[in-house]
Amino acid sequence: MRPLPPQTAALRSAELVGRQAEMDRVAAVLAAARAGRGGALVVTGEPGAGKTRLAAEALAAATAAGLATARGGISAVSPPVPYRPLIEALLSLTRTAPLPSPAALGPYARVLAALLPSLDLRQEPAPPREGPAAEWDTLPGAGPRGVPGAVPEAVRRVRPDGGRGAGADAPREEAAELGGLDGPLLVGEAVLRVLAEAGRRRRGCLVVLDDLHDADLRTLAVVEYLLDNLADQPVAVLLTTGLLAGPAADLSARACQRGTAAGVDLAPLRTPDVRRLVAAESGVAPTEVEAALLDRVLATGSGNPFLIRELTREAVSPAARGRCTGAVPPAVASSVARRVDRLPAGGREVLGLAALFGCRFPLPVLRRTAGRGGHDVAAVLRAATSSYLLEPDPEQPDWYAFRHPLAARAVRDALAPAERTGRARQAAAVLAELHPGLPGEWCARAAELCAHAGDTTEAARLSCEAGRRALAEGTVERAVALLSAAHRPAGAGTPTALRATVLELLLYAAGCAARFDLLPELTDGVAALDGQGLPPGRRAALWAALAELTALAGRPAEALHQLDVARRLLGESPAAGDAAAVEAAAARVEPHRLAPDRLRTAEHAARRALVAARSAGAPQTECRALVQLGRLTAHAGDPAAAGHLLTACALAREHRLPAERVTAELALALDTARHDGDWAAVEAARREALHIGVLPPAYEAGFALALEEIRRGDFSAAGDRIAAASRDRLGRALPLLHLADAVRHAHLGRRAALTEALDRLAPLMAETPGVRAMAYGLARAHCSLLEEERATAEQELAQAVAYDMENPAAVDIGRHGLVLLLGALAGRVGPQHCARPADTGDRWHRPFADLAHAVLLGREGRTAEASAAARAALTAAAPYPPARHLALRLVAPAAYDDGWGDPVTWLREAEEHFHAAGIPAVAAACRGLLRGMGAQVRQRRTGIEGVPAALRRHGVTVREFEVARLLAARIGNKDIAGRLHISPRTVEKHVASLLRKTGHPDRAAFASAADFPR
Repeated sequence: MRPLPPQTAALRSAELVGRQAEMDRVAAVLAAARAGRGGALVVTGEPGAGKTRLAAEALAAATAAGLATARGGISAVSPPVPYRPLIEALLSLTRTAPLPSPAALGPYARVLAALLPSLDLRQEPAPPREGPAAEWDTLPGAGPRGVPGAVPEAVRRVRPDGGRGAGADAPREEAAELGGLDGPLLVGEAVLRVLAEAGRRRRGCLVVLDDLHDADLRTLAVVEYLLDNLADQPVAVLLTTGLLAGPAADLSARACQRGTAAGVDLAPLRTPDVRRLVAAESGVAPTEVEAALLDRVLATGSGNPFLIRELTREAVSPAARGRCTGAVPPAVASSVARRVDRLPAGGREVLGLAALFGCRFPLPVLRRTAGRGGHDVAAVLRAATSSYLLEPDPEQPDWYAFRHPLAARAVRDALAPAERTGRARQAAAVLAELHPGLPGEWCARAAELCAHAGDTTEAARLSCEAGRRALAEGTVERAVALLSAAHRPAGAGTPTALRATVLELLLYAAGCAARFDLLPELTDGVAALDGQGLPPGRRAALWAALAELTALAGRPAEALHQLDVARRLLGESPAAGDAAAVEAAAARVEPHRLAPDRLRTAEHAARRALVAARSAGAPQTECRALVQLGRLTAHAGDPAAAGHLLTACALAREHRLPAERVTAELALALDTARHDGDWAAVEAARREALHIGVLPPAYEAGFALALEEIRRGDFSAAGDRIAAASRDRLGRALPLLHLADAVRHAHLGRRAALTEALDRLAPLMAETPGVRAMAYGLARAHCSLLEEERATAEQELAQAVAYDMENPAAVDIGRHGLVLLLGALAGRVGPQHCARPADTGDRWHRPFADLAHAVLLGREGRTAEASAAARAALTAAAPYPPARHLALRLVAPAAYDDGWGDPVTWLREAEEHFHAAGIPAVAAACRGLLRGMGAQVRQRRTGIEGVPAALRRHGVTVREFEVARLLAARIGNKDIAGRLHISPRTVEKHVASLLRKTGHPDRAAFASAADFPR
């Protein structure tokens, strides 16, 4: 195999990502050329899309397949030369193989000599011609598609004896002759013969002509001739060109229309391919790409491979230390600068002014500020569009946009400081004049201009106002960006009151958007206002808002400290508005305090906030207090909870508070779903919250939805939801994610996976009140029940109740469900424990409580009432198959003993479910109970794969292995019989068989030698 040319090897130094479909088309064209069927591909795309890189890969593929290769392109630095790409391609061909002999080229040797005067292409004298029909008089290829035609006079003067004519200027004269009307046709035929001969010598030939959009018209005419005459030649042609209108685009369109070439458009890379490319440039696996780096590359790279590579290289450079610096990579800046330099006169000034507006800019303001005629500005914009710097905004007439954010930044960074300041000040004045009051997005545009002009106070004021409007419109992420822009440049010269206003709004917006990465600078900002003459009440409100954001971030100890600072600043006689702000924050922070009365304390704070907010006329704070009060009272089963949430919804709509509205609607939907099972409304409300950017309540609703999917037995959907949530900015919702994963594994009976999930949760438990109780009640105890370890499950539920009393959980941990049923079965719970309001607990726990009541009725001899209560409970449990079948297994023995219900049918149904679910312990228990009731039992012979290979070789059966596991734990025969629901005599037979098959003298030796999971 021939080595690649150095230039091609350099271009291929990195992995080609996201272009497999395009390379498949290249491979097809190369295969056709090897078979003698020529073809062509026209590769189009914007600068940086990878046209040149794809061409390099095509050359490499051709070289690997044994084809001859040639490559030519346009010089970016030298003056234009006619036929430059073709000459370069022919010269590159000579580096690996000689050109065809003059005899093989015939009369076209002289045409080639005119193209390549430095090469010796002279031929021996030819025999004299005998008539006008000789070959020299009719040249194949003189007409379209090789139709013989009259020899042009320009070529007729090229003597066949190899003479160059008189004088040293003959080569130049011949080259000039090729510029005539017939020159491109003759050059085309000469080049085609060279390429065809190279293809016949090798296994085909590939010629690449790069950047055809910059080629001269004669070169394009030759290319068209080549495309028209490739069909029966062993030659493949690959052309690269830009997307915009021009002669090259016209040629490409005609060729594709006639079928002489096929188009390949390089679209932007998709997100998975962007991740792969970032990983390749970073030297890591795709799964190890940092989220912040990927987000920045996706936002600013626009799927362009060149931009993606340069952004990644800049981020992983030693100077950046793995951080996204925000700087324009030097290679990108150079590329933009070269295109700007080619614009018409005044182009740099016009484009620099446009860049001051950001990525998008309004044409009327640009014309007014530029001080140039409309025709001059239009000419610059047309040229910038042709250079892929700009594009018309498809959504708004009279607006343009930079094709890539980096281009706008590069143009802006190239402005001299004085020029940037003066033009920005001038543009801001024009903008204010044309749009009084700066409505809509003009406010944000004016803020950017003021920032460029160095007026930080006015920039902060305008950005603050734009952020306030964004919050009112329900675009939270935009509000965060605007308010961050207002906060960062605000220094000592900015009025303290304005700095405080910016911080208030930014703290609120950051909490809505879960932007916990802003906490350090926001903490510094709040602390910096101490001693700046701000009233204590307002400082208290700021510290309270900071405490709320810190709590959302999952740092409760810091949050409680900040709340204490706020309360100290508030004093004894605060203004109603300040008191409302602090108490509303306290209602959200106090639930994070590790104390038995934390929820009651938070409820009292919410009630105080509500009173103060109404007194101060602060609807936003009133709404937040109502939402928190509704959540807290809903947990306590207070029927007034829904009323609080409905009032909050109405208030938020009235005062146009979108974040408060979706939060209230989501809380109301959750409260309703827990009682009537309408979880579709929760999902709809969650999606709306995500849409406008109110993330923390949406994440917490995601936990509730995952829990519901687990309880309904849709473990796959729950797993997908948990996996998707792991990529979010979760903050305090992170423990809930790990808890949901633990509950999912518990309901599947996967003890090892449950343990791993709880290990991930363990470091977060200490500062997350209620989660420890939920881990015991919702996960550990359930898994133990599926392992037929009822005593262990009861201990874990008791532990859950104890933890819940220390730090109450936000959901029922089983106190109103499984705890009652297991207590009734064990005789610890009486009728007084089951006398509860109908709406206590959520819908999943309720059937367990109702079955506990049925057990007590049956024990009292009220069998008909017990059966009716059981039927109602099992009907209510229908949406939850795992829980329903577990309940059937649990209550069947009591129903059989006391003579109520249909225990045999129940056990058969439960056995079928747990066998299909792969939970053998419960399925085996059901079969044992059925045998004890004298019912016929279906034999299950599956499960032998669960027996260790060493025991299978001894002939140990599935049932014997179940006994072996308990025997290895040194459990006596009577207890083994109880756990497996078989007789002690049957256990003795299995033990004797195990000892005989394995060769152990006694059960102690067997237990000592056991090396399988117990």
